[in-house]
Amino acid sequence: MLKVPTGVLGPVDDGYFRWVTDIGLTGPDAGKGGRYLFLPPGWKGEVPAEGYFVKEPRTNTLLVFFRVFVKDGDIAASVAHAKAGTNIHPLGASTESGETPKATFVNISGAKFNTISANDVSFYDELNEVVQREPADFVEPDLVGLFASIGIAKGKPFAPDERMKTILADAVAVGNATARTILFDSRDPGTKFYPDRQWFTPFVGGSYQFLDGAARLLDAKAMFFYYATGITPAMAYSKVGSGSAYAGSFKDAKGNVLDGGKTYKVTLPGPVPAKEFWSFVVYDNETRSLLETDQKTAGVDSNHPNLKTSADGSVTIWFGPKAPEGQEDNWVQTMPGKGWNTLLRLYGPLEPWFDKSWKPGDIELVE
Repeated sequence: MLKVPTGVLGPVDDGYFRWVTDIGLTGPDAGKGGRYLFLPPGWKGEVPAEGYFVKEPRTNTLLVFFRVFVKDGDIAASVAHAKAGTNIHPLGASTESGETPKATFVNISGAKFNTISANDVSFYDELNEVVQREPADFVEPDLVGLFASIGIAKGKPFAPDERMKTILADAVAVGNATARTILFDSRDPGTKFYPDRQWFTPFVGGSYQFLDGAARLLDAKAMFFYYATGITPAMAYSKVGSGSAYAGSFKDAKGNVLDGGKTYKVTLPGPVPAKEFWSFVVYDNETRSLLETDQKTAGVDSNHPNLKTSADGSVTIWFGPKAPEGQEDNWVQTMPGKGWNTLLRLYGPLEPWFDKSWKPGDIELVE
């Protein structure tokens, strides 16, 4: 059982990153908070008649995350709201005193932990752990067969010989390089938001399932899941005033990759078409995770109390190792020696985003 607080936004995905449900504003609780009951695969027992949003995922493992909207810059209040309204425990569980057990929250700020799959032969050990943990049919039969063809099968030890280890090491290197190329330098015109801009979208065709009719867009799917964690229709099917819209960039206005040792700027024309707020977040090209910097935040958003905006609502954001003088509140730190990329997010995108009458400027190198 998962209890979610009011006013949040996020998805629940299964152990193969398939969407199960949204929670919060785009979920069945519609931002009012509520209780979600997740039944394990093959569940044959009773199901409560009411009081829960009941979901039946195909895996034992679920990924749940949500965003809390900060009001008036009060991050502490938002954290307290999330903790007070969130709980997770087995259905019917109780403490010795008969009370519902409370979730334990761990502050991961400043902690180091890995969030990406291995890029070497140990990737297959990770895959084997998933296969052993999940039901035998947690993916389609063709995929089960592919896993079995390299010795990964439910209930059997994974013990590749030296010949197979060599083959797998080569395969994961080629796979990693292929996915990285598809993401960093896609040749698919469908990934470009605008013909005269460097901004791209991983949702080719606007499908969170990466479908074009009956065909799976394999490159688009590889691009997204190499870049990101978690999927929801709200990412791809945002509509005017709700959901979220994303645009990413790895390159400056001249098509050169972004260099952490140089200074750049980007201008968002005003007014920015976001009902809730907009944000820039900077990511490390190597890990595709948040770029580690001395600034800690790895981004800036329109809720920043000291953000400088022009009278027409336009705003210029700066990226670089040091903030230009007087631009500290409109600056995101980058690190020399580190390639980076950024995502522009619009929460509650408005009509000018959809009809493309509004578009962000490209990221420009400041000489």
